[in-house]
This record gives sequence, C-alpha cells and structure tokens, in this order.
Amino acid sequence: MGKTHNKEKSTINHIEENQTGWPYNWWRLMDNYKIGVIPLPLFIIAGILIFLEVLVTGKLPSEIVEMVVTCAFFGFLCGEIGKRLPIVGKMGAAAICATFIPSALVYYGILPKPVVEATTKFYKDTHILYLYICCIIVGSIMNMDKRTLIQGFLKIFIPMLCGEIVGMLVGISVGYLLGLNVAHTFFFLVLPIMAGGVGEGAIPLSIGYGDLLGIEDGLGRVLPIVMLGGLTGIICGGVLNRIGKAYPHLTGNGKLFPESDNTNTTDKKTLKSEMVIDITTFASGVLLATLLYMVGSLFKVVTGIPAPVGMLFAAVLVKLISGVSPKVLSGSQVVYKFFQTSVTYPILFAVGVAVTEWKDIIAAFTLTNLTVIICTVVSLVTTGFFVSKKLGMYPIDAAVISCCQSGQGGTGDVAILTAAERMELMPFAQIATRIGGAINVSLSLLILAHVLLKYNLVSIAELIN
Repeated sequence: MGKTHNKEKSTINHIEENQTGWPYNWWRLMDNYKIGVIPLPLFIIAGILIFLEVLVTGKLPSEIVEMVVTCAFFGFLCGEIGKRLPIVGKMGAAAICATFIPSALVYYGILPKPVVEATTKFYKDTHILYLYICCIIVGSIMNMDKRTLIQGFLKIFIPMLCGEIVGMLVGISVGYLLGLNVAHTFFFLVLPIMAGGVGEGAIPLSIGYGDLLGIEDGLGRVLPIVMLGGLTGIICGGVLNRIGKAYPHLTGNGKLFPESDNTNTTDKKTLKSEMVIDITTFASGVLLATLLYMVGSLFKVVTGIPAPVGMLFAAVLVKLISGVSPKVLSGSQVVYKFFQTSVTYPILFAVGVAVTEWKDIIAAFTLTNLTVIICTVVSLVTTGFFVSKKLGMYPIDAAVISCCQSGQGGTGDVAILTAAERMELMPFAQIATRIGGAINVSLSLLILAHVLLKYNLVSIAELIN
C-alpha cells in the first residue's frame, strides 16, 4: 500500500515537472519561492492588500484577521532582510531586524500611521505574546524527558549565579576604569541588564529608584540600558549558534544534557507518536497550554509570581506525574513547532512596533555605555559557558540561557532563542529572566535602602550623576 502511494506520488510530481502554463508554473512559484513560511505570490498579494486598505480607507482595523496578515507580512519581510545580510545574517540578524527595523520605521515616520496604531492596539489589547510564550513553554517541556527536566532545573542555577557574579564584577570594573562612579555603574548600567526585562525588571526598578532617590525619570534612564543589553544578548545568541555549528560536540541543539541509554521509555514513545497527528490532537495541545497558563494566572493571584513562571511550574508537574496522555503530549509538541516556525517573526514585528522605543536606544548609544554593557553581557555568557561545561552540560545551550539573563523579559527570550535557533530552551530562559531578574532587583533595592543609603556609604548625588 505504502509503495503504491509513493509510486503514485512520484508519478504526479513527474507529470507536474513536465507541464508548463497555467496552473503548473503558478504552483511551482508558490511551492519553490517563499518569504519566511509564506509563498511569494501570497506575500505580494498580502502587501498590496494592506497598503490598498490604508490608502483607500485611511485606517487599518486591529481585528485579528487583519493583524495576522499585517504582522506576518512585515515580520517575515524584516526577518528575511536579516537572514540575507552578509556575515551577520547567520548570527541572529533576522531576530534583530524583525524587532528593531519596525521600531526605527515607527520613529522616523516611515511605517504608515494606521499600521502602527492597529498593531499597537492589537498587541496591547490581546496580549498575544503570552499565548506565544505559553505554547512554546508547554511544548518544549512536554518534549523533554523527565531526567533532563529535573537535572536542568537543578543545575542551571549554578552557571546562572556564577555568570551574574562575574558579569557584575566585570561591569563595575570596566565602568571604574572608564571613570564612572562604582555605585552609579552598578545601579544604572549593570543591574538593569540583569533585571529581567521591562515589566518585571525596569519598571519595578525605576519605581524603587523613585522612592529611594527621588528621581522622576528613572524609567527613562533604565529602559535604554535594558534594550541595549537585550540587543547584545541577541548578538551573543547568534554567535553561539555559529560556534555550535562549527563545533557540534559543544552543543545539544536545544538540549542541556547528553541523552542517556535509559531515557524514559514513555518519552520515547511520545516522540514517535508525534508523527501521527490529527487536528483534534493539535487542538488538545493548544488547550493544554492555555489551561496551564490559567493555572499560572491563579498562582500569580496567590503568590505574586508572574503567570508564565507559575504556568512553567504547573507544566513541569504535569510532565513529571505523566498527567496527560502521549497523544496529547505529541499535540503540544506540534503546537510548539507551529508557533516556533510561523508565529515568531510576526510577534517580533509587533513587539518592535508596540513596545520597542527607538529613541531610547539612541539615547543610550554612547561609547562608555556600550563598553560596559558589552563587557558585562560577554563575561556573563562566557562564565555560563565554562561553568556549565564543568558540570557536564552542553556549554553552548547553557550559555544561550545565560544570554537570556540580559534579555528584555519574554520578548527578549523570544528574540535571543530565535537568534540562537534553540527555542526548546524557553522554560529555562523564563527561569533565568523572570526569577533571576526578580531576585536581582529585590536584593539590590534592599541593599540600597537598608545598607548603602541608611549608613551613608553612598550619596544620592553619586548615584544619579
């Protein structure tokens, strides 16, 4: 039966290859030429329709149907530009371009205003990023064997902690050598890099600075540093990916540990069952991810821990107790693959338009700031690389997680893991970003309030100047 099917399929392909004219040439154009995942003819039609609607009506609806087309068109276009850049195209430029080109286009008024307004409204009203993150996290967790899951969460804190300590010391030392005050370097350059992004990092940090130091522009000072730190992390992720391709023995391509012979039998069966999938199983995978996110939201109400982290813990528990069938697990893996390949660049475009301020990036673009930021992030990542190697982990993959410690929260994790081509590491990236960032911000503000300022070890003037 299988041979007959293959023979028929090859005959059909042979006939199509020898046919010319309509519709065969059109079909070849659709199948062989793509921008991202979009066939070139559909991509061109999408662009024409978007700009026609803007020109004719003067506006663009922020409804999901229109936004799917808009974000897909611009996201994959910017990603394709990044991929085709010489040298840097293979070092994460696609993720950088998909995020920062839209931001620059908005700032310089090149992107049509209706597109900007509709995209911003859609992104902020729907919180689409959280759907993306929950599907990626749940899918990647369900794709791990239990041994790797347990080992990963237990061991990843060691390179994370060592990387942060070394990164902080190096950043402060470089700032001091460049003539900066030590306290100012730490609290306004080094700490924002490792604060865990904007929502859980820069904003709480700026509020704390406002209360303790009496400054009103705390967010304006901190946010550009967060963005430049995230940009450096994206570049480091892309470089690590190239190193992994050059030296395959250093990477597990999304896995933290070498697979053992006694890998859980159930997990192996689950991976095999991924090949047999129907639409109901796919739907079950989406529902599993969203249900676990609702658990995380309830967890946030009770504990105050961010919903994605609560969801992460819930997903790990479900995996460890074998709480869902192999068929549903395979569905969540297919959902993960779909979001990874088809939704990443549209999401990054929306992030660039809605929440990435180009003027803030330009404001922080000084030689001194860049030197401190680059040295801090590189030392953080390098330390993670060597410490994880000593622990028997794949150093490239562990170092990618270290990159996420300098990312812009969930959006930064997406961009860094996209540049590194290791979206499977999202659960660990969320731990590094959200929990690691929260700990850094909380401890630093406590030390600032109850030690440095209380005992006059540092003055407010030294900190803010």
